[in-house]
Amino acid sequence: MSFAMPDLIPVMPEIAVLAMACVVLLADLFLKDEQRNVSYYLAQLTLLIGLLLTLNLANEGSRLSFGDSVINDQMATLLKSFIFIVTAIGFVYSRRYLKERGIFKGEYYVLGLFGVLGMMVMVSSYSFLTLYLGLELLSLSQYALVAFNRDSSRASEAAMKYFVLGAIASGMLLYGMSILYGMSGSLDIIEVSNYLIRELDNDVALIFGLSFVIVGLAFKLGAVPFHMWLPDVYQGAPTSVTLYVGTAPKIAAFAIVMRLLVEGLGHLHGDWQGMLIILAVLSLTVGNFIAIAQTNIKRMLAYSTISHVGFLLLGILAGTSQGYAASMFYAIVYALTAAGAFGMILLLANKDFEAEELDDFKGLGERHPWFAFLMLLLMFSMAGVPLTVGFYAKLSVLSAVVRVELYWLAIYAVLMSVVGAYYYLRVIKLMYFDKPLTNQPISQQWDMNLVLSINGLLMLVLFFLPGGLMSLCIKAINF
Repeated sequence: MSFAMPDLIPVMPEIAVLAMACVVLLADLFLKDEQRNVSYYLAQLTLLIGLLLTLNLANEGSRLSFGDSVINDQMATLLKSFIFIVTAIGFVYSRRYLKERGIFKGEYYVLGLFGVLGMMVMVSSYSFLTLYLGLELLSLSQYALVAFNRDSSRASEAAMKYFVLGAIASGMLLYGMSILYGMSGSLDIIEVSNYLIRELDNDVALIFGLSFVIVGLAFKLGAVPFHMWLPDVYQGAPTSVTLYVGTAPKIAAFAIVMRLLVEGLGHLHGDWQGMLIILAVLSLTVGNFIAIAQTNIKRMLAYSTISHVGFLLLGILAGTSQGYAASMFYAIVYALTAAGAFGMILLLANKDFEAEELDDFKGLGERHPWFAFLMLLLMFSMAGVPLTVGFYAKLSVLSAVVRVELYWLAIYAVLMSVVGAYYYLRVIKLMYFDKPLTNQPISQQWDMNLVLSINGLLMLVLFFLPGGLMSLCIKAINF
């Protein structure tokens, strides 16, 4: 394999993020504690440069490089763009939280940027090798971020659980890939797909390898029964890290499912559809029912994530372009909504107060009506209530399921949405119908308040104007 300049052009965003992450790492060595904002601004500049370079390549068309192991297409452009946007939002929300806890370090931004690089590689991968490298780069960054607060035993415990279970899941995914490689003789996703067209009769070994791939993917998504890490990591990690782990990586996880299952193993749709149906039903059931019992809002949002993964899988298992586009729309909307929800937790927190319990939201409507309204929009969107974009996202996924005549599955998903509405509405009840337990002042940091306001109002705007984003998703799938 030889590399020429044309090979480097499609990966210019990745090269820029890598170079800037190294710049942040080196610059931070020479900064004093009171100058740490420089690392923050450099990290945001990195994300902006990556976004601009990605958009600049949008009109290049579908392009393979590095021996067909990397692809730059419409799906990669769209998903990478939202990874940059959601990560930038997370960095804005996290700055004050990190400062007040004495963990406002350059390492947070370095690890965050390397995680973004891993997500970008995952999204653009067209080979088992590059896909796995991107996944591991993201995972290793997340393990370190979860344990970022070294004085917290809870964070260390969560990181250890995440690391051990993540290693097992990565091993299973790698084992499944190795079986597929052994049968097809190629690491390229397109070559594996072509092999399946020619040799579809050799079912036993293929299904065996497929099963391991599904297990690895289910863990990365947080689908039941491979969800056991998710509530402990969400609760144990610093809230700024929970925001990072629970938002942009979900977009990358959707991409890896599309690359592996749809583009690589699409001819085995009849086999993996049944597996995804089981994962979706279990995730919808366990996620929604266990979330009801939670008193910690981070754990509640963790189980909420599990239920949303169930919805995400519904569009994929439909096996149609409409279903894939609906799932892509759902993943992007969920990442934006989750960023806003965790942003609200960070907003209410201060140096001596974490705002992690549901009771901490009591009386927010009386204390600060505007932010209570924003939280209401975010909760309504997660519940799928009309006039918020979450309703449109769920309706799109359910429509795709109905079109392939899986009526019982669509009905069950609707019933689980009704169950899930309870714990979202409980937050709204606490904000508007209970008396506040504290009069702690709310942050007046202008950039965070502005971004959070835009984030919350997007739930309304995207409901009334969903066509632009949905058309981009359809174009990315049908490219």
